[in-house]
Amino acid sequence: MTPGQTDAEMVVTYGERRIHCQIRRSALRRTQRVAIHVEPDGCVRLDAPLQATDTQIRRALTRRARWIHLHLVEIEHRLRHVAPREYVSGETVLYLGRRYRLKVILGDQIQGVRLRGGYVEAWVPSRAPEVVRAALDGWQRERARLLIPQRVANMAAQLRWIKQMPPLSLRMMQRQWGSCSPSGRISLNLGLIRVPGACIDYVILHELCHLKIHNHGKGFYRLLAAHLPGWREIKQRLDSLAELALRH
Repeated sequence: MTPGQTDAEMVVTYGERRIHCQIRRSALRRTQRVAIHVEPDGCVRLDAPLQATDTQIRRALTRRARWIHLHLVEIEHRLRHVAPREYVSGETVLYLGRRYRLKVILGDQIQGVRLRGGYVEAWVPSRAPEVVRAALDGWQRERARLLIPQRVANMAAQLRWIKQMPPLSLRMMQRQWGSCSPSGRISLNLGLIRVPGACIDYVILHELCHLKIHNHGKGFYRLLAAHLPGWREIKQRLDSLAELALRH
């Protein structure tokens, strides 16, 4: 937690649903607006200025309860069709939006992961799921660290309000694709390596737009649409991949 930031949890009720929301108050928040997010895994998060009272926050959650509920229903529907991963040959591996078949190959001399035709070949010393998973995760992280920073640099060079590259961190996240801190630090999910390039660029642009407008008001979405008119369709595609792409 950064200085001047506090975390808490609040529960509101909508019909028979109890909605648990993570509250993050920050003195560094550049706007007095309260922002509510429903992450791809169903986590509900609210960002608020440090001086926001519990009453103000509860009022905001109550006003948006139906909107939150509908998003959670959609996520729950998608999750019902996602089977747990076993890391065995024949499973699907996502890489840059394309679905490859996993082929697990035992190898004492050759170890590593490579693309070959429509397959992701994992050469491993054991077929144990944790061994195969570690090999795949390591390969995808390596690819992400090579590709994503270059895409950030290319995008930033096209935006007039960015005079120099913002601080950038890449890490695995279970609940979101990216974030922009009040101090201007961009964090991106290494799992983006699993989704199409257009989706990666959408997330990058979304976070870079926050360097100019640090909220999700109308001005933010006007800015986003000015640089990516089809962002809504791309976001829908990204959301449809979330349950597969965010699994580790």
